[in-house]
Amino acid sequence: MLRHYKQMNRLIPVTQTILGDEKAFALFEMHEQSPGSRGFHRYQIIYVNRDGNLAEWRKDMGLSKNWRGINQFRIPSLWEHTVDELKDIANYLREGPRIDVKDLMQVNAYKPA
Repeated sequence: MLRHYKQMNRLIPVTQTILGDEKAFALFEMHEQSPGSRGFHRYQIIYVNRDGNLAEWRKDMGLSKNWRGINQFRIPSLWEHTVDELKDIANYLREGPRIDVKDLMQVNAYKPA
């Protein structure tokens, strides 16, 4: 089954296979509405080259509520890293130390003038 996702006003073909040693353009982990409107899920999305064009590979990682406290992220590679290298970086970001963004930005300490 060939599906397409619309991104930035152009269709991106979907690939169902990726290889660990192939170069990738980027890896995203983000929450999106699942097909059939069955709630929000977290997806790992990797962009690879297929016949000179970007193609999207996607893995459903389950309900987004199971990923509370773990930030969504985008890892650009621009063909410098392989799929396996990007997955290792994603694992580190997911399992590494948690960063409280509100604390980092000192939102609680902010007092309007």
